[in-house]
Amino acid sequence: MTTHSKPVSSSQPWLHQKGEVIQEFGIVKQFPIGLSYEARMYSCQRLNKVLADTQILFGLYKKHHWLMRGATFYQLHLVLDKHAGEQLELVDTIAERVQSLGGVAVGDPRHVAEITSIPRPPDGVEEVPAMLSRLLEAHETILVEAHDAAARTGELGDDGTNDLLVSQVIRTGELQTWFLAEHLVDTPLVRA
Repeated sequence: MTTHSKPVSSSQPWLHQKGEVIQEFGIVKQFPIGLSYEARMYSCQRLNKVLADTQILFGLYKKHHWLMRGATFYQLHLVLDKHAGEQLELVDTIAERVQSLGGVAVGDPRHVAEITSIPRPPDGVEEVPAMLSRLLEAHETILVEAHDAAARTGELGDDGTNDLLVSQVIRTGELQTWFLAEHLVDTPLVRA
């Protein structure tokens, strides 16, 4: 008796695929969105810088969320996770704006590490005030960059990028900074 083997099913995944890069990082393709090539290129460069820093800030929030210690552990554990989620939403929003301008959003963590201005934290656990201060410094780095980028992209007529930077990146960063900074205030003991 002979057995015939069935032909390979077309549902078999094509494994180990390699492809050519069809758009290099730093190149902006033409999109009919009413903005000049120069404005879109500039916005993509500035947004990718904010995007890289925001991805690092997200990572810092998660790290400090996991490593939190002390009497305010639970409250800070929750607020840091909430802030991390808000930063992750910003990462997606910023990346999509880069893409909508015809650019390529920075996404690989190794590439992000090359672009970011936020210093690398120690691998171990820092004291709580140091962790919070590190987050505040990262926020300030992003806020300084975002304010400057918003003003410049507005001058170039890129209202969408200006709006994203002001209404989402800056406002979220300022609010989160306020929440963190208040945890570092020395309050006097009230004696009866």
